[in-house]
Order: sequence, then structure tokens, then C-alpha cells
Amino acid sequence: MMSLDVISTARLQLRVLMPEHAAMVQQYLLINREHLAPWEPARDGDFFSLEKCEERLLANARLMEAGLAVHLAVCKEEEMIGICNFSNIVRGVFHACHLGYAIAARQQGQGYMFEAVQAGIRHMFQDCGLHRVMANYMPENQRSGALLARLGFEKEGYAKSYLKINGVWRDHILTALVNPAE
Repeated sequence: MMSLDVISTARLQLRVLMPEHAAMVQQYLLINREHLAPWEPARDGDFFSLEKCEERLLANARLMEAGLAVHLAVCKEEEMIGICNFSNIVRGVFHACHLGYAIAARQQGQGYMFEAVQAGIRHMFQDCGLHRVMANYMPENQRSGALLARLGFEKEGYAKSYLKINGVWRDHILTALVNPAE
């Protein structure tokens, strides 16, 4: 896996954050706590502490060093407005990963998530040599489904009771994008 500091787009930067950036992550999480809650695992109050943010950033750095993940903060100027994460990277005959993303409530509807995820996928295909990126979304999350369709992801299945989101086991639509250069 090639080292990465920043991926720049026309309006954004996708940055690898380190433990010293924990306050930026904490601020993003606290501001968007209610907005993100319906789409994420249940979070206790401790999750939002500066200490826990530092711990997660350190764990993310270790996963990146091991070539198992690429965790990116989506930034507009110096403000973190979202995330774009590629996790569960598997090599061998698979060369695939899972995509996860989120955008701040006040930044929705401006094309930022499309711009960021498209740049992240380009990095994963061109620089990291992956063949497939998989992304799953809850059927009622129409914005997420529309984003993935616009990016070229194709529906591959439906998983009953797939992930425990906000305290409840939820169904997901399974999608994937195959590297067009292969």
C-alpha cells in the first residue's frame, strides 16, 4: 500500500488524520451526533470523548500501516465535513475492500460526498491496486443509494439483518464497483 497524506479535489482535501487531530474529529462527531445516529452503530457518550477519538485515530493509523484500511477525513479548507473510509482490505485473489462514508448535516446536497468518494475510489483503484470496492446501505437511505448509483456501483444482493445500526439489526442492500481498468 502506498503512503498517503492528502488527496486533493476541486473543493476538498481527503486527509489521513493522526491522534493529534483528535479535537477536529471530536468536533465533527459532536456537531453531527444526531444527524449520524440513524445510520451508525449506537454510540455511548464515551465514544465522543477526546481520549476515545485519539485511540481510534491511533488504531486507524495502525490499520493503514498494515495495509488493512485507508481512513480519510473529508475537509473543506480546515474544517472536517465528512469521512471516507476503505476498510477490510483483502489482497490475494480478492483485492477488495468495503467503503464507508458520511457527510456533515449542513454540507448535504452540495456534491461534496460524490467528489470525495470518487477521489477516494480513484486512489484505491489506481494507487492501491484494488479490483473491487463494496458498499452497503439500508434500503430507506435513499441518498446513499443514489450516491452509490451515481458513482457506478451495481446492486449485488440484499442482506437480511446485516448490521446492528443504532441498536437494531438492519437489512442492507449490497453493492460493488469493479475497477474499470481491469
